[in-house]
Amino acid sequence: MSDATEKPVDADAWEKACAEDLAEEKARRRAEHGAPPGSAAEELKKLVDAVAEKLSGFSGAQAPFLGSVAQGTAEQVAKQAVRQVRNVVEPVIERNSDVFDHLAAAGSELLAAYRSAVEGQERRWTQGAPEGRPPEPRGPEDEGPGGEHIDLD
Repeated sequence: MSDATEKPVDADAWEKACAEDLAEEKARRRAEHGAPPGSAAEELKKLVDAVAEKLSGFSGAQAPFLGSVAQGTAEQVAKQAVRQVRNVVEPVIERNSDVFDHLAAAGSELLAAYRSAVEGQERRWTQGAPEGRPPEPRGPEDEGPGGEHIDLD
């Protein structure tokens, strides 16, 4: 081949193309579904902020039965409680953010296991199996990793 017909080879072309496709897909999903949730620690901070905002918005309009002095005192108590909660929660979140991510993942796994068990039980109920005898497995979702039936009863 002559030097004139050879095209320069970009060693990172595939990587660049994949990165561009991934960025486009993320942008499309963000536009379609909104921003993805943050880490468990970030979501906990958002929750604390939302609760603090609700408590700090406490006013006489929500409690007309309180006198003006009592309303002021209630607002001060709410603000103080919010400050105390933030002072306790924020350092814990920052030091242990990976722990919250692991707990969130574990919770998701437990929910998936529970959902699987409930769906299996519902399937047995709707198939009308005789009492005391589970129905024969009908598909891969009824079987364990070695192909044997797993009964959670």
